[in-house]
Amino acid sequence: MLHSSILNQSTLFNFPDSSDMMWHLWLADLVLCIHVGFVFFVIFGGLLVLKWRWIAWLHLPAAVWGAAVEFTGWICPLTPLENWLREQGGAASYRSDFIAQYLLPVLYPEGLTHNVQLLFGTGVVVLNAAVYWGLWKMQMRGVSRNR
Repeated sequence: MLHSSILNQSTLFNFPDSSDMMWHLWLADLVLCIHVGFVFFVIFGGLLVLKWRWIAWLHLPAAVWGAAVEFTGWICPLTPLENWLREQGGAASYRSDFIAQYLLPVLYPEGLTHNVQLLFGTGVVVLNAAVYWGLWKMQMRGVSRNR
């Protein structure tokens, strides 16, 4: 007789342990939260720079990446990672990109088009250019007052 710890049904038939599946789903949700946070940081991170100037070193590359993803139609690497984790956890993944899956149903129910992506990318660039231009102007005023 085989001992149950040596040969159990999940090992024999290669079924994933339900606790492993839960971890995958939890990690997929964590990736989703990180992704949402990153999108908000790309869009509104320039406002944080108004208070903490050093954040510009983090925000500018993030904003460039976010705009590049929108302008080119690339898929952020967090999207396939989340999908893979969901599939490993036994849940359904989605086939569109992150914005189309989570943000567009609220803003644009009919779906993501290239024109909408261009609009989002332009919005990111314009909003952040305005914030950084304002910071530059404040800096220049401060420099001219100190002369």
